[in-house]
Amino acid sequence: MYLGVRRALTWWRVWTPTVAMMLLSLLSYVDRNVLALLSPTILRDTGLSVTQYGWMISAFSAAYFLGNPFWGRVLDRHGVRAGLLVSVAIWTAASVSHAFAYGVLAFMAARFALGFGEGATFPGGLRTATLSLRADQRARGIALAYSGGSLGAVITPLLVTPIALAWGWRAAFRVTGLFGAAWLLLWGIVSRDARLDRAAPRLDAAADGFDANTPRLTDPSIQGFMLAYAFGGLPLGFVLYGAPIHLGRGLGCDQATLGHWLWLPPLGWEVGYFFWGWIVDRAAAAGRTGPAFFRRLFPWLALLGAPLAAAGVVRSLAIVLALLFLGMFASAGFVIVSLAEVTHRHSTRHGAYLAGLGAGSWSGLMTLAMLVFAPLLDRKAYPAAYALASASFAVAWLGWSLASRRVSAASAPLPRSSA
Repeated sequence: MYLGVRRALTWWRVWTPTVAMMLLSLLSYVDRNVLALLSPTILRDTGLSVTQYGWMISAFSAAYFLGNPFWGRVLDRHGVRAGLLVSVAIWTAASVSHAFAYGVLAFMAARFALGFGEGATFPGGLRTATLSLRADQRARGIALAYSGGSLGAVITPLLVTPIALAWGWRAAFRVTGLFGAAWLLLWGIVSRDARLDRAAPRLDAAADGFDANTPRLTDPSIQGFMLAYAFGGLPLGFVLYGAPIHLGRGLGCDQATLGHWLWLPPLGWEVGYFFWGWIVDRAAAAGRTGPAFFRRLFPWLALLGAPLAAAGVVRSLAIVLALLFLGMFASAGFVIVSLAEVTHRHSTRHGAYLAGLGAGSWSGLMTLAMLVFAPLLDRKAYPAAYALASASFAVAWLGWSLASRRVSAASAPLPRSSA
């Protein structure tokens, strides 16, 4: 029994920072989704138009696009302890500021600050996992840290709707501020771990044997990673934003039905993170995470996501939900596998920056993609919208494959994983 308790305590000490990052990604998706969830009431009360609502969303996306690489560099250079305390304080204040906004400019300013602060979420998650976990645990660690996003997509309606109904939509934003304050208190305790202090980024560069210079955007391996992450992850955003419109207007589901079933697709996202993290870690433990492993895995992910195209023509709600689940499952695979591939190829010293490039490229692509998807959904051209979303899997695979062929033979090879 003593040994069992000791192992449990060891596990908790090792994994606690990553669990805190899972809670952070959950908090980020709750904070960013409150406006979307309560938008009908907010637009009615403030007299703002749907077009102005679109400007608010664009303000968040633009700031998120800029914030990811910015915070990635900050966290790599100055450590995750201080960097996350600052970024989460910024976005918590921005979330609360929505409660005091009335005009479109005030909302846009709040959304911009929120998006900029939230740019630290996934760089912080990857950085924490690479600092605190062994090489054969990191893919699962990244999956755990990122999984809060999908959990947040599931629980936001359940958490926020009762608050808004009882005390109004402004109260919902104030409550999210309390959640942010609670996380800051937790992080102040958890981040005392010596592995997360400012000196840590200087220690791992020499240990992994890679060039310590910051990865350049002209590097084909970085370009391939950004293509795989952005296009492979695009269906996640499309399903989150487009599925409620399709199911409501296309299949005739009322609000109660949507609330009853729309947690299922993000569950595929959640399961996908852990499944693909487990697949990569199994390969890492066996020393098989070389280039050939990833070349085999990406086409399987593209094939797995292809059935998403059929969701636009199927009339059965159950089948559509299953296809959305499968699409998000495959999309989560592209995110985790692309992150695993690039962090096996480059120094873990730049883990947060790499994560920022991935999330930033996804945000930039989603900003442009919604300009195409939104008119299609508005015209009820669901087959075309789902076909484009499904095609992004093939683009992700082919883009990564073409870029990987251009990687110089003189560049550092993928290392064998070690415990």
